[in-house]
Amino acid sequence: MVAGLLVLLALICAGIGVATCEALRHFLVVRLDQQLSAAGGRYAASLEHPGQDGHDTRGQAPGTFGARLVDGGVTHASVVCGAMAGDEDDHADDTESTGEADAAVPLAAADLGALRALPVDGRPRDLRLSRLGPYRVAAVAGDDHDTLVTGLPLHPVDETVRHLLRIELVVFAAALAAAAAAGTLAVRIALRPLDRVVATAERVSARPLANGVVDLAERVPDDDPRTEVGRVGTALNRLLGHVEDALTRRQNVEERLRAFAADASHELRNPVATVRGHAELALRHPGPVPAPVRHSLERISAESRRMGTIVEDLLLLARLDAGRPLAVQDTDLTRIALDCTADARAAAPGHRWLLELPAEPVTVPGDPHRLAQVVTNLLANARTHTPDGTTVTLRLDPAGRLTVTDDGPGIPPELAPHVFERFTRGDRARSRRTGSTGLGLAIVQAVVHAHRGTVTLDSTPGRTTFTVTLGNT
Repeated sequence: MVAGLLVLLALICAGIGVATCEALRHFLVVRLDQQLSAAGGRYAASLEHPGQDGHDTRGQAPGTFGARLVDGGVTHASVVCGAMAGDEDDHADDTESTGEADAAVPLAAADLGALRALPVDGRPRDLRLSRLGPYRVAAVAGDDHDTLVTGLPLHPVDETVRHLLRIELVVFAAALAAAAAAGTLAVRIALRPLDRVVATAERVSARPLANGVVDLAERVPDDDPRTEVGRVGTALNRLLGHVEDALTRRQNVEERLRAFAADASHELRNPVATVRGHAELALRHPGPVPAPVRHSLERISAESRRMGTIVEDLLLLARLDAGRPLAVQDTDLTRIALDCTADARAAAPGHRWLLELPAEPVTVPGDPHRLAQVVTNLLANARTHTPDGTTVTLRLDPAGRLTVTDDGPGIPPELAPHVFERFTRGDRARSRRTGSTGLGLAIVQAVVHAHRGTVTLDSTPGRTTFTVTLGNT
């Protein structure tokens, strides 16, 4: 804003400067024309008929130029010496003194052509002489059918205009500097309410709004409806109130859903265990059991185990979503990697399992059971969604970063952004043939986030890598 005002003020100053300089020059030229008219052709006429004492220079201003032309040729050309006081030594060899008051002026070919081209009407015109500079000259007809030219120098006019221009530059520069200082101070004072609006918006933008209880008590102190900033503050306060209300309602809904999931999971644990127990008890019946009945009992037992796993996973996710603290102790990630890889090798002997560990054990603060669940779920995910013969590599670096890489077919690009969402399965038909519940990777992400870490996926055909970085390592 200040820069724009300074540019506008500079343009105004430039316009004023140009206008005043042009006006002053016009005024001075008019005065010079009046002097030229008052002088008449007396000095030029004395060149035509010099008196006993030489040319008539009485009353002529220093630097007055006179010339006599006959039949297109210049017979005399002189200048009153007062204007040549600083040039007499330079022109001593080129000028011929005709008296103490004036001196002859040698004219170049261009000067002769310009003098011959002057209209003989007595009107002043600009003319540049190669030896004398710019002049204001007028040509009149003489008594002997000749042409008499009289001129006055424009140098004093130009010097006066340049002096005014220098003064204006100094004055305008000082004015711009003062305007910049005063404008900056005034703008800063005027924008203090807007700064408070910005500060409030920055504090609100720094708050995490994605989940959890959100407190938006921040409000703009400037809400005067009579000012523009006040109206902005009022609108922002109203917006913050709406956002706070919406986030509060969202949080209440999420808390009810978490409570429902936790309560439902908790209540389902016993019925599912009971169903599984009765099915297993029936399978142990010593008497003969018809084959269809045995098959049904086996399916009931298998599905009840699967339902029990889902219930346990949902209960864990509900507890993690509720922000329940994890057990934190020194956890040996090396031991977890060894045990989980051994379990995966036993569960899927058709895969090739590789383990890369650092020379020294890696210990991090965390919940050992949940971190073991993270590694188990990642290996189970690789086992479930890759064919036999796939190589799965579990790598642990000394910093505690853990990666699980397989050379399987990879994850489809359209599915990759959703792999950590709940009930996301790699098979489009959501088949339960593989036994996947769609909760394994969601649990991985929830547990890692509870440890203030991150889990990322990088998948291309022939290489899929899950990377776990714990925030407290």
